[in-house]
Formats: sequence, C-alpha cells, structure tokens
Amino acid sequence: MDKFVIRGGNPLVGTVSVSGAKNSALPCMAAAILTEDEVTLENIPHVRDIETERRLLTSMGAEVELRHPAGSFSSAGPEDRTTISCRTLSDPVARYEIVKTMRATSLVLGPLVARAGVARVAMPGGCAIGARPIDLHIKGLEKMGATITQEHGYIEARADRLRGAHFVFDRIIVTGTEDLLMAAVLAEGETLLENCAREPEVADLASLLTAMGAQIEGAGTATIRVEGVSSLHGARYRINPDRIEAGTLLIAGAITGGDLIVSNCNSAHLGALLEKLREAGVRVEVLGPAAVRVRAAQRLGAADISTEEYPGFPTDMQAQYMALATQAEGVSLVRENIFENRFMHVQELARMGANIKIEGNTATVRGPASLSAAAVMCSDLRASASLVLAALVADGETIIDRVYHMDRGYEHIEEKLRGVGAQIQRLGNLFAPREAEAVTSAE
Repeated sequence: MDKFVIRGGNPLVGTVSVSGAKNSALPCMAAAILTEDEVTLENIPHVRDIETERRLLTSMGAEVELRHPAGSFSSAGPEDRTTISCRTLSDPVARYEIVKTMRATSLVLGPLVARAGVARVAMPGGCAIGARPIDLHIKGLEKMGATITQEHGYIEARADRLRGAHFVFDRIIVTGTEDLLMAAVLAEGETLLENCAREPEVADLASLLTAMGAQIEGAGTATIRVEGVSSLHGARYRINPDRIEAGTLLIAGAITGGDLIVSNCNSAHLGALLEKLREAGVRVEVLGPAAVRVRAAQRLGAADISTEEYPGFPTDMQAQYMALATQAEGVSLVRENIFENRFMHVQELARMGANIKIEGNTATVRGPASLSAAAVMCSDLRASASLVLAALVADGETIIDRVYHMDRGYEHIEEKLRGVGAQIQRLGNLFAPREAEAVTSAE
C-alpha cells in the first residue's frame, strides 16, 4: 500500500500547473453514453477515478482509449485525452464490483435509461464522509416517466422514451443535477429543473452536451431548461481545470510561506477561497484568467469558514483550509454544512500537534500550532490533502499511509510538489491493484 514520506520546512517557490477537473471529467465521460458517435475529451487527469470510469464504460460495451503521455502532468495539453465510443451498449449495467470504489458512477443512470431505455445500477452504500443518497436521481427520473424498481442491491430504471417534466430538487445536489440534465437532453419535450447545483462542473457538462447537439439554457444557474432532441452527435471538448486541486496548491504555497504561482487554473472559480486567503493575511495576486500567485503572509491570522454550495466556500476545500488554520494566530471556526461526517482528518492532525476541538458541525482551531512529524493515515480524498499540507510544515519526517485516496483525485501530486521545492517521496507503485480498497469518498 503506497505511502508518502514528507520532510517539512521547505517553502514552495516557483510555478505549478493544475490538471483537468476530475469532477467534470467523470460526468462528461458518462455523457458519451448518449450518442453512438465518438466523443473526445481533452485535459483528462491521470487519476484513479478516471480509470474506474473507463472500466465501467468498457464493461457496458463501450470502447475507451485513455491517453496520458509521460510527464503530461506538468503541462496539460490535447494529448491528455480520452476517446469514447458507445456505438454498442451490450450490457447497460453498472456492476457493484466496479461502482463500489467510486460513488460518482451513479451518474450513468440517467444517460443509460435515456439512450438504451433500461439501466441497472448498483446502489451506493455508506461513505466515510457521510451518506450520499440518490433519491433525487430516482424521483426526477420517475417524474420523467421511468419505472424504477430496487432489488438485490440494484436500481433498475426502464422507459420507452423519457418525457420532459418540471422537477424541483428538494436540496441542491451536484450529481443529481448532472444525472437529470443528461436524461433530459434525449427526453421528449421540455424539461424544467429548479434549485439546481450551480457548480462549474455542471456548466462544463452542459457545454459538452451543447457541443453534442443538446438544447440547454441556464446551466450554471439555479434553473435549467432543456428542450429534448431525438439524438446527439459526437464532439471534441476540453475539460476545465480542477478548481479543488488549484485551491489545494494555493494553500500549499501559503502554509509553507512560499512564493507560488498556480497556473492553468480558472481564477474565476476560486473566488470564495481567494477571499478567505486574503482575510487570513496571505498575499494573493490574480495574474489573469488562468494563473494566481500566493506569497507568504506577513502575519497569518485566523479566519472563519462555513462550507456552502457554489459559489460559497467549497466543502472539498474544508480539510485543506483547516490545515492552514493550524498555523494562523488566533481561533478559527470551521463549519461543515454539506456532509455530516467530514472531520475525520481532525484526529490525524491532532496526532501531529494541532489544537482542534469538534462540537457538532463546527471545528474550533487554535493556532499557531507547532506541528511535528508523525505516522498518519488517510481516510478520504480531501482529508489526504490536509495531511500532506500539514506535513509540509511539520518538524521532521511524516509518513502518510493509504495515499490511494489522494490518487483518486490528484494527478502525480508528489511530482508537482517536489517540482516547487517540497521534500516528498512515494513508497509503492502508483495505481497498483488493491483488492481490499474500500470506498470512503465520492467527490
């Protein structure tokens, strides 16, 4: 099982490039189900979740080519791509042995029933950071005329052809918005979706679908209107940069007191985080639409955060910001409003000397804390990132176990950090088979 060995104390200096957004790439790969033509997606990150999605699509009869040239993590280009052909869907089933390692595979439910008239998808189970039910996926598809049954751990949806409908989400949900959006593009008539997620990843998916011939208005707002079409065609599309990786790297520069330029990002997607970094005293400079510079704070001060749906502070950055808060002077309150069990990194940070207390959905962080090296363990994707950030400033050599969690969403992170001055090494083989690997996150 892979480990990171990190010796803290080095400020990060230089330029580091952001990879494509995993959370955009996954629904866009699922969207290829909607057409018999070839779909090519550029700027695809080389992460474990993408390989899982490839396996899932291949198991259904699709032909999927993933291309990641050596060294592509340092400068994303058109050669980092996947080409998907779903001309044949011989087995429209998302099998448990595949989906158990990634909850986002529920995104194939909508496109499968829209294209093939039937879908059978293994139900997602528990998750270390909280339950991620797909009840709204099901309610929305039923509203569009699908017949849903559940048995033996699988959801089965059937419809001769979905019909346009008016559906209001009970709560804002990203994957639910994406799943019903994909279903609606081939439904008969107009679909109106309200209280939709506004995340950039939703808009990214809608842009791909539009390039494939879909008629969509309002993606990126709370109300999306779709006029169904009879068929979609192939397309070539470039995935947006990963805003969560960008945010993680910006905090890496800030927490180490470095001078770091994060390039190939979309600065417009980072507003809430940049505002908090400035509030904490970090010197932030937006160099343009695709680059942000952070420099050491003269005094890193406490600043409270409260996670919200986009454009608020992202839950996927909560753990990383908490690592930064351990080095700030004063008391920072970190409120988690999205998931009920997303403080699993706190115990491991405490092992390194962090002063954090939890009450309900609020963590109270007192700093600055003198962190020291320890053996710690990753519990989920973003918790992994918080431990890496803490290790970058800890005294001594920290060993981080179960870094396969981080491999789910960060492309060659150790290479990127080492390139700007971090002392970090991997022990083990990236992407080696792990039969006992358990799911703990669906971000």
